[in-house]
Amino acid sequence: MLKVLTAGESHGRALVGILEGMPAGVPLVPEDFTGLMERRQTGYGRGPRRLLEPDRVEILSGVWQGLTIGSPIALLIWNRDHRFAVLEPPPLEAEVPAEAPLTVPIPGHGDLVGALKYGFDDVRPVRERASARETAIRAALSVPARRLLQELGVEGIGFVTALGGKAARVPARATVASLRASLDRQSRWFLTPDAKIVPAWKRLVDQARRRGDSLGGVVEVWVEGLPPGLGSHVDPARRLDTRIAAALMGIQAVRAVEIGDGIRQSGLPGRKALDPIKFTTERGWHRPSNRAGGIEGGMTTGERLVVRAFMKPIPGPCRLPSADLRTGRPALPAFYRSDTSAVDALAGVAESVIALELASAFLEKFGGDTLDDLATALETYRSRLAKIAR
Repeated sequence: MLKVLTAGESHGRALVGILEGMPAGVPLVPEDFTGLMERRQTGYGRGPRRLLEPDRVEILSGVWQGLTIGSPIALLIWNRDHRFAVLEPPPLEAEVPAEAPLTVPIPGHGDLVGALKYGFDDVRPVRERASARETAIRAALSVPARRLLQELGVEGIGFVTALGGKAARVPARATVASLRASLDRQSRWFLTPDAKIVPAWKRLVDQARRRGDSLGGVVEVWVEGLPPGLGSHVDPARRLDTRIAAALMGIQAVRAVEIGDGIRQSGLPGRKALDPIKFTTERGWHRPSNRAGGIEGGMTTGERLVVRAFMKPIPGPCRLPSADLRTGRPALPAFYRSDTSAVDALAGVAESVIALELASAFLEKFGGDTLDDLATALETYRSRLAKIAR
């Protein structure tokens, strides 16, 4: 299984990530990171920080001559805007002077509870680590996992399906390939296949920005090419839906997760909520519908994986009433540079954490120290499945 560790603060010198458990032989070059890192910074309503940070990923270890070598992969992203002092007090020759303490926590952020937990009278250490800036390195760490999945014939895409309560329309017969082509054709403002919703979303963001407010929304991730049987029913911690939901809930500002039509299923009778099972010589075992979203009993079914993540509005711009951590007196938080909406960024990050969980599930089931070992085991498994009920 893959192990992921990230370190760094939003305005610290750099973000660092380590990915352990990747097999040898997976193609990986610096250019593989570019598209995803650029997509994480897109979206109408993003703040000015994205213009400051190019988010170039440096590969420090675990790769040789364009291939993974089985050892831990270490990645680095330098922060251009770094103001968080690592040393205390900062040396006299420091390029950036120490900033004034932040003593008024932002409602909806981790500020207050983090400060109470760790005994701080300045919320800056909490805010710096709790910031969604950390998702830049998490997205970067998903790139080796994405390359592994691609080598195994698995493709995924994340996109926005709702913003500020207004939903987009997704073509009923869409595929991962057609959605990717649609997103490539669309305006750079929003990662959605529905071009008609873009003007309405743009108006919502403009209105929220003018009144010092923010917007949440919903993203959807589709993954195709998965074999049946990833994950397990025998242990709750090994259920793939458990792991995917936990990974998504670990993204800053995500407050709910849905797999397939889970919410709608809860209000339907079983005959309408469940997916029938069929077998044909052409397709083998399959389901003519996919209300389960590609997971049953904690395991992939072989159908398309469909997952949604629900993001709350970002707290930064709102300046709701708060109180000073040192005095307890009512106070407003200091101005905090932030996004009006970051739902588009969430699409790429959600796609990233799901890729990490899926790659880990492949390695758990099929093992192998090299990509060739894993691919051979997967092919043997598919051949066994093909013989069932023939």
